[in-house]
Amino acid sequence: AAIVDIGGESTRPGSDAIEDEEELSRVVPVIEGLNGFGAVISIDTRKASVARAASKAGAKIFNDVSALTYDAESLKVAAETGMDVVLMHAKGEPKTMQDDPRYDDVVLEVYDYLEERVAAATGAGIGLKKISVDPGIGFGKTIAHNLALMANLTLFHGLGVPILVGASRKRFIGEVSQKHEPRLREPGSHAAAIAAASQGAQMLRVHDVAGTAQALEVWRLAVNGEAEKG
Repeated sequence: AAIVDIGGESTRPGSDAIEDEEELSRVVPVIEGLNGFGAVISIDTRKASVARAASKAGAKIFNDVSALTYDAESLKVAAETGMDVVLMHAKGEPKTMQDDPRYDDVVLEVYDYLEERVAAATGAGIGLKKISVDPGIGFGKTIAHNLALMANLTLFHGLGVPILVGASRKRFIGEVSQKHEPRLREPGSHAAAIAAASQGAQMLRVHDVAGTAQALEVWRLAVNGEAEKG
């Protein structure tokens, strides 16, 4: 893994928010313990105070499922710390986002939202080269919405920044495969990773790093027709 993403607050469907102090107690010791590990550390949080503390502890990426909207101080903290940011689309709060999500055109609406958030980030002094976007698979979206986004990832290159896709073990894979235990969704997760990579996604957030890397390598070699020399 090139990046290790550390999060102390669950944002899965139906989850509740936690206090800043609790989240800090969960993530800061882990980040400090991973310093020198070799991978870039990302903090997965919606809170500016947590991001700032994580930056001091060694995190280099601020990965926010609310695209820096949940906390009014997040844009300022991201700019002041110089952290890279991942701006993700989510419809509603984690507690209720899967109750009945609706869109007229999910692909275009997610694109427009991310375009607005990229503009907000650059307007706050965050350099474009420090920004990535995530369409937010599974965050306020039905299986049809998720599949539409997966089928149209190339559109998001129009934003001019790298694309991160986090489809690993998501509920839509379980619905497609009838595998309700998340750990049994790895084959589908590998397929989703290949689908994303084939459309040029630069970053994949996964659980099975070794398995995904193997699947991607075989896919690349099969497409190219030969193994790399050496």
